[in-house]
Formats: sequence, structure tokens, C-alpha cells
Amino acid sequence: MNGRLCSKVTCAREAVATLTYDYPDQMAALGPLGPLGASGHPHAHDLCAQHAERLSVPAGWIVVRHEALRV
Repeated sequence: MNGRLCSKVTCAREAVATLTYDYPDQMAALGPLGPLGASGHPHAHDLCAQHAERLSVPAGWIVVRHEALRV
């Protein structure tokens, strides 16, 4: 266990991925768990496997999933 939990409210599962939003480009990037320092970035959120797989974004946005991430 890496000691980091999912950022979703009421979720206590272990984080396995980091989601980062790029608002100007209307893009969300989902990749392997980022460095701990990324948790201070206002648009970076750690997600568990369940929430990473069920990720949804606003209409018109693009989701980029890192190919090494298997969730």
C-alpha cells in the first residue's frame, strides 16, 4: 500500500492513479500515481481504481489515459 487514498469524498480506497485537469485545453489526463508533490497542485487528484475507471468529464472534453495504467 502506498499510503495515499482516493480524493473522492467518502472513499477510503487506496489511490492508484492521478487525474489532472487542463481547463484551457478542456482535457483530463489520467495516469499512474504521480509524485506526492503533485497532490498540492489544485487540478491534480488521486483516484482509486474504481473511480479512475468510472471517470467522466464534461461534454466536449478529451480524456487522455496513460497506456501503462491498467484500471
